[in-house]
This record gives sequence, C-alpha cells and structure tokens, in this order.
Amino acid sequence: MTMQQTPLLMSRLLGRGAKLDPGIEVVTLQADGKHRTTLGKTWERANQLAHGLHAHGIEVGDRIGSFMWNNYRHLELYQAVPSMGAVLHTLNIRLGPADLEYIINHAHDRVIFADEDLLPLLEPVLDKLPCLELLVICRNGDGGETSFANSIDYEELIDGHPTRYEWPVIDENSPMGLCYTSGTTGKPKGAMYTNRSTYLHTITECMTDAIGLSALDSVLGIVPMFHAMGWGLPFAASMLGCKQIMPHRFMTPDALLGALSDEEVTISAGVPTIWQGVKAILEKSPDEFDLSKLTRLTCGGSAPPVSLMRWFWENHNIEMVQGWGMTETNPLATLSKKVAKRSHLNLSEDEQFENVAKAGLLMPGLELEIFDDEWNPVPHDGESVGELLIRGPWIVSEYYNDPQPDKFHGDWLITGDVAKIDAEEYLIISDRSKDLIKTGGEWISSVDLENHIVALPDIAQAAVVAQPHPKWDERPVAIVILAEGATLDVDAILAHCSTNFAKWQLPDDVIAVDDIPLTSTGKIDKKTIRAGLEEQNYKLPDLR
Repeated sequence: MTMQQTPLLMSRLLGRGAKLDPGIEVVTLQADGKHRTTLGKTWERANQLAHGLHAHGIEVGDRIGSFMWNNYRHLELYQAVPSMGAVLHTLNIRLGPADLEYIINHAHDRVIFADEDLLPLLEPVLDKLPCLELLVICRNGDGGETSFANSIDYEELIDGHPTRYEWPVIDENSPMGLCYTSGTTGKPKGAMYTNRSTYLHTITECMTDAIGLSALDSVLGIVPMFHAMGWGLPFAASMLGCKQIMPHRFMTPDALLGALSDEEVTISAGVPTIWQGVKAILEKSPDEFDLSKLTRLTCGGSAPPVSLMRWFWENHNIEMVQGWGMTETNPLATLSKKVAKRSHLNLSEDEQFENVAKAGLLMPGLELEIFDDEWNPVPHDGESVGELLIRGPWIVSEYYNDPQPDKFHGDWLITGDVAKIDAEEYLIISDRSKDLIKTGGEWISSVDLENHIVALPDIAQAAVVAQPHPKWDERPVAIVILAEGATLDVDAILAHCSTNFAKWQLPDDVIAVDDIPLTSTGKIDKKTIRAGLEEQNYKLPDLR
C-alpha cells in the first residue's frame, strides 16, 4: 500500500505559531510609539485579507505586489498571499522608476499594497502599469495620497470578512514568492520561490546548526522584507511562534537599539553597515541599552569585518553569525558560527574567529562546488580559487519568464562569486567575479583588502575598487569613511595592509569620503563608485 503524499504547502506552516501561542506579540515601531498586536490576531487578519483578495477575483498563481516597510500588515501579506495560492512579489522600495515599472509589468502584478509614506516613490510609474487593477493603501498616519483611480484602504479591504479562510490544496511546486535581483547587469531577473522550496528552506533555517531559531526567541528582523523574503525570517518566526519586532521605516541605530533593549530581543538580522552603526552608538553610551537578552546577530549581504564580530563578542557576549546566500538561493546557503563542529570544541578563540570570518558551512540539503574555466572541480584546499556554483531544493533553476542560460551549468546555479573551499568544507568568498582586481596578470581580492582596512579603529567603512592602469591593467584604490574625529593617515593604512598583503597588492591610493554608496540590498555599490571616479576624471597618483 502506497502512502499518500501530503504536499509541502506554506499554509500548513504559517498559522502554526498563532495556533500554539496566540497571545505572543507582533510589535511595529511607529512615529508615536509602537503598534502592538498578537500572532493570533495577525493570523485572523491574514485570513480576512485572503477573503478580501478573493472577493476582488485573485486566484491561485496571481501575483500580488507589496511596496512596504517591515511592519505588521506586511507580515499579514506574508501569511495570506502564499497560503491562498497566490504569489507575493516583494517590490524593492529602493529601485528607481524604470526598474519598478519593468518588474511590475514583467510580473503582471494585479494588486499592489503600499505604505502611504512610500506612495511618492510609486506615483511616477502608476500610469505606466496596464496590469495593475487595484492599489491598496496601508495607512500609518502619514497622510499619503495617490492619483491612481482604483485604490482602497487596507482596513476597508479586509473589514467584515470572516477570520477563517479555507486554504486551497495545490501542487507543492506552485509558486508562492517572487523576488527580482537588483539588476546590476541588464534588466532585473525574477527568482520565483515555490511552496516546496520555501517550506524546506523555512524548516532548515530554524535548525540548531543553521540560525537556530526557536519559539522562545524574540526576533528583530532588520533585513528588509522586500529583500529575498526577509531572509525567510518572517516565515520561520510565524511557524514557530516567536515574538516579532519590525522596525517599519525607523532604522536609525538608536531606534534599533531601543527596540533591542525594550522588547528583550534575543536574535536579530541585518547587513554589516547596520551593525557598525549600532556599535558606534554603544561605544559612546555603553550603559544606556540593556542587551542582556541578545545572544546572536545574523549578518549577511556582505562579509562583516572580523573586528566587528570580535567587538560584539568581547564587549557584549553576542555572537555574530555570518551567512552567505543570494536572491536565487531563497536566500540562505551557508552559515558560520564560532563553534560549528564537535571537533572545534577545543579551538582557541583566535581559531574560532578565523572560522567565523569565512562565509560558512553549507546548509543541509544543498551542494556547493568551485570550478575552473573548463568546468573541472577545483581542490578544496583553501588556496585554489574557482567559480562558485550551487544546487539544491531551494535554489532557483530558472528565472521567471526570462531564459538566462549563461546563469546555469546543467542543474547548477552560477553564482557570479569567485571562491575557495578549505579542507574543512568552509566556503571562503574571494570576490564577486566582476569586482576582482587584475594587476600584472595576478588577481587581488577587493573583499580581503576591505576587511583588513576596516579593522583599523580610525576607519568606519571601506570599499576597494579597480582603476585602469596602462602597464598593470588595473590597480586597487581604497575609498574610506573615517571614524568620528579621525584624520586620514594613508601611510598608517598602507603599513597596516602590508602586514597581510604583498607590496603589489597594496592600494595605490586611499580616498576619504563622507559616504559610500550602497545597492538597493545594502551592499557596497562598486559599480557606482567606479562610475563616480570616471565622471571625476580620476587618475591614479603615478598617472596624474
């Protein structure tokens, strides 16, 4: 007798926490304090939302756009849209009008939900979206208005509907989420997540040897919910029944520290620039915030400096867990902890941080490999460098309505990263392939230089980019933001670099700036930095 297989559907996970512990809070930061609701109420409103969308004619497979901050209504969308069989398309609020217009029309979003203070960013494209039938405005007291003819307030959309929706039983390979890459080359590409892929990612993410999330946690999700589904944390926290804290638009370090302290947060997730800002506040006011409940910070987007990770551990006993992934990996693929293996129990703290500095160990269920130019696997010796490829049950195998054969090799996803894998199977990212610096036939990792430079106490942030050179092809230039009160000392920076790098690898120039541009996903935007230097007719010192 063959056992009937139960499809892996997000509707089977997302209401679990609300059923088990309905009184646990969902907290959203607001201008006038905090909005507080519960998991039980959130799930009821998600059911009402599904009814409201169904009444509008939304069916299984239809795309629903969200143009929103991290907040309680966005969480209701996260729960309702996948559960009813539709597809949540999280629109990146940092994209320009041209990219927004393209991805909304390409996805054919029938409905868009927008926080009212974000309406001015959406307004320029609203008359260029023939697919859009309804704009749902999420009111937060900001008085936002729209010229779009068919709009409705969120609360009006869900008002009066039943608090229970009969979730459909659909194929587990049906899509549930759509995220577009930031489009650094060509048009943005859509990564479509399925119920099955996100179900497996959600469960695996919670494992002790992954992020280690549990129902006992209070989670502050700083990573935007419009970026790779908030790293999956809204799904995982809803499944388990965690307390969830959402910053809305209040992302300053002091606002985040207030939330970490007041809401007894145990785990948070964000990019390195967020944690550098938090560190700067804590250094000035070490006793102002109570972080005694906070045990770990998950950090991704780009590699956090080891000095930053050590600072949080040595000063606050907070472990910073580094993760690597991308939109196409749903998004988590590897994670790195201080002690990740039983054989590491007796490692010294210095040895532990050597491992934490790496991109991490592969999450169960995935395969990772590095290849040479002929698609031959490269040795896992920590020295040999190759093109990084990945495959597994939550890795995309194609882009939505956009064939990109050069992005895949068989069933492998070509990540665009250049990497090493050491003898203990730790992934070590060398660079993005387009950000490596080729000088005199040799390669220099901009990431390695950046991480080394930012370890200096006088440097708050660093970016290293290539600049053309007639003899050496390219040479590295460092762009730095100085710590408050510091002055630029190029000789000290070069002397510091020379302790780890050969003379030919040292930057030819160091430039102090007030800010370093970031991409829409919070990474250092080296494309914009290079373009800015070109516009300024920048020349390397020996070429001036």
